[in-house]
Amino acid sequence: MADAGTYCPDVVIQVASVTRAPQEVSVGLLTDHLHSCVVNAARASEDDGQASLGEVAATIRQVIRL
Repeated sequence: MADAGTYCPDVVIQVASVTRAPQEVSVGLLTDHLHSCVVNAARASEDDGQASLGEVAATIRQVIRL
């Protein structure tokens, strides 16, 4: 797009859209994980629930560092 002379702000918006899509997929996956795996672990035992929440927190920390 930039090589074709497309207006720079339009290129930036397109790039933002392309990077946003995988982020939305990740949020959906994490949400599903919270609603199923974490809830099931918490129902199984407090220790399992805490471990599962710890995994989610570690995942969020890793993603934020990206």
